[in-house]
Amino acid sequence: MGIEKNDYRFLATGNSFTSLHFEFLLGTSTIFRIVRHTCHVIWHQLRETVMPQPKTDDCVRIAEGFNLAVQFPNCIGAIDGKHIRVKKPPHLGTRFFNYNQYFLVVLMAVADSNYRFIMVDIGAYGSTADARVFSASRMSERLALPKSRRLPGSAGQPAPFVMWRMKGLH
Repeated sequence: MGIEKNDYRFLATGNSFTSLHFEFLLGTSTIFRIVRHTCHVIWHQLRETVMPQPKTDDCVRIAEGFNLAVQFPNCIGAIDGKHIRVKKPPHLGTRFFNYNQYFLVVLMAVADSNYRFIMVDIGAYGSTADARVFSASRMSERLALPKSRRLPGSAGQPAPFVMWRMKGLH
């Protein structure tokens, strides 16, 4: 399946699949498959360019950025999860059902001191807490943590690198 003109129209305008159905005389399920395939191709082609896996040097650079921006040394990212309400996914029982009595999917992201995403995880179960989402995600495996280092201006023991949990600040 190649990339069609319809793909760009949906991604550029956000027109509904029903609107595109009437505009291009294609079934909504066909448009859905085209858009899904296009998003998949875009992600796999651009992932390493737009959001490469952070290396140890990247984490050190990010920590220096946090120290300059907000005087938070050894911080390698700001992390938060967003619970997005969704329709019940078919054949999945209650895994996406949360205590608020609706279905959720979790979007978790880590950003650097310039508000750029450096890692994302999309699709965790809505019934899962943020800490568990992170530890179960590939983000925790892919993060190349630097060795501990002394805090700026300190002669004490080296301190570990940490992440800033953004809950309650937005």
